[in-house]
Amino acid sequence: MSTDKVTHRKLVRKFTAIGPYLRELKSNESQYFFDCLSVCVSAKAEPQAREFWGWWLTLSTEDGQSFEFNYQLGFFDAKGDWQERALPKKHQAEVARTLRDFYDKLDACLEGLSLSARPSPALGKDHLLSLA
Repeated sequence: MSTDKVTHRKLVRKFTAIGPYLRELKSNESQYFFDCLSVCVSAKAEPQAREFWGWWLTLSTEDGQSFEFNYQLGFFDAKGDWQERALPKKHQAEVARTLRDFYDKLDACLEGLSLSARPSPALGKDHLLSLA
């Protein structure tokens, strides 16, 4: 196993290749920010004013080799801010599906770099990705 540290630049490149999840401007060498606008609240709103149900996830590291993830589910408002809110029942399955799909891609990406991520203790045992 290689002991070479994977650089921040390489991680950004790999995370960007996963899909439109990484928010590079909200990320730094010790924390990467991902999100997904899973379900549009109303397509009738102007594109820049649309709101969504979805999730956001932070992937944190102290050494660039071991990672911890934490995620939250909620509402993305028209100002572009995430709010932790209970999801409407009719959207729970779709938001959960998009989070699991992303996590599978992230896990494969990290594994390809001989890295891994563990859940934050703040998530508890019964979080959405505990069965992933």
